[in-house]
Amino acid sequence: MTEGAGIGREYPSVPLVGVGAVITDGDRVILIRRGSPPGVGEWSIPGGLVQVGETLTQAVIREAHEETELHVEPQGLVELLERIFPDGDGRIRYHYVLADYWCTVTGGKLKAGTDALDAQWVSRSDLAGYKPASVTESVILKALDMASGAYRK
Repeated sequence: MTEGAGIGREYPSVPLVGVGAVITDGDRVILIRRGSPPGVGEWSIPGGLVQVGETLTQAVIREAHEETELHVEPQGLVELLERIFPDGDGRIRYHYVLADYWCTVTGGKLKAGTDALDAQWVSRSDLAGYKPASVTESVILKALDMASGAYRK
């Protein structure tokens, strides 16, 4: 991924826009083990920053493929949220505005790609054992409910 001129991920001068792919199949979701900060080694959903000139859906399709080698089709926006990570001195180390999309697989074979140390299908009942961030778990559960038709606004 190419970062904007003068805007880095760490200690950015403005919030960065990112996307996440909540890829579902029945009661299962894909989790990736993060290979880069923030949260190296933690389980999360595939995602990353939107590139200049790229739409949100183009970004989620690209990021899902880069991290899982799967082709996906976004089905709808699950959540728009922000993640702010201060450092020990109270300065903002990371600030993301994230659009997380429920996606279904249209092709490919699951394999950890760039920025992912591992990628796995995880059932809803096993999700807590992977210890995703609470906000991520909430988004995943909402997407699984959307996929099953159980979600009500």
